[in-house]
Amino acid sequence: MIVTETELPGCLILEPRIFEDPRGHFFESYNARNFEAETGKAGGFVQDNQSYSKYGVIRALHYQKGPDAQAKLVRVLQGRVLDVAVDLREGSPTFGKHVAVELSDDNRKQLYIPRGFAHGFSVLSETAVFFYKCDNFYNPESEGGIYYADPELAIDWGVPAHRQIVHGKDRELPGLREAEIVW
Repeated sequence: MIVTETELPGCLILEPRIFEDPRGHFFESYNARNFEAETGKAGGFVQDNQSYSKYGVIRALHYQKGPDAQAKLVRVLQGRVLDVAVDLREGSPTFGKHVAVELSDDNRKQLYIPRGFAHGFSVLSETAVFFYKCDNFYNPESEGGIYYADPELAIDWGVPAHRQIVHGKDRELPGLREAEIVW
């Protein structure tokens, strides 16, 4: 696997080793031993999630607070998305900065997002199946979020405004400076 550190320390792009032949291809999408050895991160994933979305959907920007914080390993099973992670770690020199990585079934890249980040994605293809592993269980009482269109974040979701499909609760989230961020 090729591991590339993004401009946000701890947030990593992972590219699997792919074996192709006339039948198609094969790759190991996750191996706990290799993940730890090659990233230096303890996997310890306990929950897998999967979503299906249509073009223009923006699912953003969510995180779990306090002891329920989650690290995630995300990838696309079908389609293409723009995956976004925002650094919310208090005292981090990159606090409030984001990284955006295109993930697709073609490039097979994965993004590792450590605890202390908000996460979201936009769908760039007709449809997309998005998959992620979490190192902690979801707790609805610990859910937090930031307004996806906060001007301070200046995230270009890659979808024209008139084509964006955003859930009502994501439109009501506070901006970065008003959000409750507790680790």
